[in-house]
Amino acid sequence: MPALLEAKGLHAAYGEIKVLHGLDFSVAEGGVTVLLGANGAGKTTTLRAICGMVKTQGEIRLGGDRIDGKATEQIVRRGVAHVPDGRGTFMELTVEENLKLGAYTRNDRDVTADFERMFGYFPRLRERYKQQAGTLSGGEQQMLAIGRALMAAPKVLLADELSLGLAPIIVKQVFAKLDEARKAGITVLVVEQNARLAMKFADYLYVLKYGRVVMEGAREEFQRSTALVDAYLGV
Repeated sequence: MPALLEAKGLHAAYGEIKVLHGLDFSVAEGGVTVLLGANGAGKTTTLRAICGMVKTQGEIRLGGDRIDGKATEQIVRRGVAHVPDGRGTFMELTVEENLKLGAYTRNDRDVTADFERMFGYFPRLRERYKQQAGTLSGGEQQMLAIGRALMAAPKVLLADELSLGLAPIIVKQVFAKLDEARKAGITVLVVEQNARLAMKFADYLYVLKYGRVVMEGAREEFQRSTALVDAYLGV
């Protein structure tokens, strides 16, 4: 599959603190790509770099066009949606209001139909349509965060640590919905620490360590090399 999103020689820093050191990676169109690594590996910073939220050097391309150096709003309008770590839902707003915010960049007529599609993915959100996001369980908030991102009708969905703080059964449900989004034509890039879980859903994986790619390959290669994965991830 051709690459929809790719980075070449990507560096990123917070002030004087350098976090990414020349990353090269690509995300195949219509697939699920996973960035693995321990805390501090640079996974979250990579997603923020794609979204224009940190200072970068190097190239980031979406559909062949450079998006590095552009404002976050411009990147969103070009088709990148981000589910941040910690979910990032607006707690005082209702489920309905959060979902509508996800579609704020759109001017097409398919928004209503996409509401129904979100409820097909996450029936709980229909049941809690008028509830404040802050009254939802952790799993429901994660579903809402994903639903809000999908309401932007993105080309690429970036998802950061979806399993964090959730019960295993809820995590499996959340990842299953990401797989449904992929089948609907959305390209997915996931940051995750749970390597075993990620390998069940990924088409291609990268392992980051100290801001560099130290291992990459298709899911089948990782499944055959569990000792090597364990050595890098410390699991």
